[in-house]
Amino acid sequence: MSALPCLPLLAAAVERSDAALILGRAATVALHDELALAPKPGLVSFVDSGSHTDMDASTFLRSLFSLRRAFPAFARLGAAGAPFAALEQEGLAAEARMLRATGGINTHRGAIFTLGLLCAAAGRLRARGQALRPEGVRESLRQGWGEALAARAERAAGALSNGAIAARRHGLRGAGIEAAEAFPALFEVVHPALEAALARGLGAERARLQALFAAMAVLDDTNLAHRAGLAGLRDVQQRARDFLAAGGAAAPEAIERARALHRDFVARRLSPGGAADMLAAACWLHRVSR
Repeated sequence: MSALPCLPLLAAAVERSDAALILGRAATVALHDELALAPKPGLVSFVDSGSHTDMDASTFLRSLFSLRRAFPAFARLGAAGAPFAALEQEGLAAEARMLRATGGINTHRGAIFTLGLLCAAAGRLRARGQALRPEGVRESLRQGWGEALAARAERAAGALSNGAIAARRHGLRGAGIEAAEAFPALFEVVHPALEAALARGLGAERARLQALFAAMAVLDDTNLAHRAGLAGLRDVQQRARDFLAAGGAAAPEAIERARALHRDFVARRLSPGGAADMLAAACWLHRVSR
């Protein structure tokens, strides 16, 4: 009889645990959604390795398997109201597991950062009994860790990484600034593009292609800027805008146009990895907010 008063608490704990698993597994599935999309200019898919010589789809699958427990852990930390330092520690541990699984190849560092924060924000929201709507997830991220992310972005501005150097040299918005502002590209452009494409009756593959090009059109991808300079980044953005202006993924010739861009990007060693991360985040947001 003495255990009976604890049953509501136990039920609540089980519910939070189940929610964390659902949120985390949705992140892993979303990364698989991104990997499976083809054609995908310059990026790794099950068809080929894109602009990369050190990785292929099997490398990504090993990475995904290594991350299967990380994203539920982020959601649990968010539900517990953990400080940003705890999220950062989990991210570093997830990154270490990824590198062990891939033999030192960075497949998902950006995705760990982006999807980890989103899972934490959704876990925080779910623990408060609130619906998982895009605007709610974004506000949860702001309220939970907005100040810490802004401070992190300020510190990162002086870092010596290739992305930080490219951002300073060209005056670009890096991933840290995007996160500090609660991912405006994701919530205002990429996820709406995915939802609009699905609402128009496009299939899942074409809707994801539309979302990918929407991301390429607006993101200041510092990896692209590092590889190809500001002119290369702006060229990628313009070609993505041209693709969208010509009907996007709904156009009859969309797949062939995307294949042609893929061949061109591979020849120039261009890889819009930031856009790939935004596509995966949009797929995750679609799954958890339905």
